[in-house]
Amino acid sequence: MTPDARQGSGRMFDGIAERYDLVNRVISLGIDMRWRRKAVRALALAPGARVLDVATGTADLALLTAESEPSVTVVGIDPSERMLAIGRDKIERRGFSSRIELRAGDAEALPFEDASFDAVSIAFGIRNVPDRDKALAEMARVTRPGGRVVVLELSEPPRGFFGPFARFHMHTLVPYVGGLISGASEYKYLIRSIAAFPPAAEFSAKMEHAGLHVLEADPLTFGVCHLYVSESRRPV
Repeated sequence: MTPDARQGSGRMFDGIAERYDLVNRVISLGIDMRWRRKAVRALALAPGARVLDVATGTADLALLTAESEPSVTVVGIDPSERMLAIGRDKIERRGFSSRIELRAGDAEALPFEDASFDAVSIAFGIRNVPDRDKALAEMARVTRPGGRVVVLELSEPPRGFFGPFARFHMHTLVPYVGGLISGASEYKYLIRSIAAFPPAAEFSAKMEHAGLHVLEADPLTFGVCHLYVSESRRPV
């Protein structure tokens, strides 16, 4: 594997882009779209809000955000050119080209001025950023003071009655089905990256350190996903 195709990189996602949406729907049993809608509601957008969607991928969250309020505009960034191409096609087909713009970009160095967005979102992307602290600080920087920063991320299933079932699904079925549908082994990386992601309390502390006041860290669907809702408190 070349450095450009390292696991979690834009080049890696280029390789699975064609069937990325299908795999997401299948391995999550469609629940991932419910999680995304909850994330959009957590942004608490006012009419005319300008939103940045980091690691936008194929633009699922960007589209849901634009659909939530007819005067909202969205800028989505992602390092995978192929994912962005698929996202642009979806945006054009659904008639949102005037309100959603997709660009190639890096979460660790957002190409925007301070406080230039009313809200920022990132769904299933912070796990793949090498320097998460830097990415969180960048998201705080580009959000106006008091604006929401919402992070949606997969979690290692907790102990408890449903824990064994959730872990079997995550550790066994997800990489098998993902590889079967996409013809790629990248979904084994997915499981390793989830297991290595910090617990909710630790990640919330990272957000606070980056200048984001965490309002809630909500476990979803037996804790296999968390929704982190915060407000930027970075002075400008």
